[in-house]
Amino acid sequence: MKPVKALQLFFEEAGNIVRFVIRFFKEGFRPRYEPRELLRQCYVIGYESLPLVATTAFIMGLVLTIQSRPTLVEFGAQAMLPAMVSVSLVREIAPVITALICAGKIGSGIGAELGSMKVTEQIDAMEVSGTNPFKYLVVTRVMATMWMLPILTSLSMAVSLYGGYLGVNIKGVVSWDLYWFKVFDALKFGDVIPSLVKTVFFGFAIGVIGCYKGYNSSKGTEGVGLAANSAVVVSSLLVFVIDLIAVQITDLLRLT
Repeated sequence: MKPVKALQLFFEEAGNIVRFVIRFFKEGFRPRYEPRELLRQCYVIGYESLPLVATTAFIMGLVLTIQSRPTLVEFGAQAMLPAMVSVSLVREIAPVITALICAGKIGSGIGAELGSMKVTEQIDAMEVSGTNPFKYLVVTRVMATMWMLPILTSLSMAVSLYGGYLGVNIKGVVSWDLYWFKVFDALKFGDVIPSLVKTVFFGFAIGVIGCYKGYNSSKGTEGVGLAANSAVVVSSLLVFVIDLIAVQITDLLRLT
């Protein structure tokens, strides 16, 4: 593909996504609402993703602590291990890793589900029957992703910090009370709140891209796989872009 053609396709896709987002805001705040479907999506997106998120968070906290300990021991700063691990996990690692897990699980699931409904003409059937498929399928899923990702991230932070506690005690002895005292002494509201706020935008990006790719899929059953795959790739990339912007804004706020 020629560079000019690729650039043209990129801007066309970006424009289509922007129109999709504008339609989401128009439809999202206009009755009739779908509370039952929204709650069902919260269960599917949040509760069913919890085991994977918790397992990954526990291993992440454990491994980070084990890997960081030798370097701190060289400088005689092993007492700083709980504080360093807590700040690293809460500020950056837990939110981003949780968002990437959700991009892989939730983004691909939404893209495949809506893609299969598109190619089997179920979405067209909903329009014929008088149901607003965009509000029922898209708005509920994007809203549920925005709501559930901060909750999953909060649980991921807690579980990863517990994994860090076990990691600290593998080659040392730190009491439960002392560990959590050092953790909370190192953390501030300026560490926790921005981390949770940016996960709302992570969830929005994951939900919008998954819905967009599935809602506009084509090429039959092949399009379902393409929708799921591209949803994961694009939403994962957007997570890093949003995180980069959020870090810059947070640093500017800390300096003021």
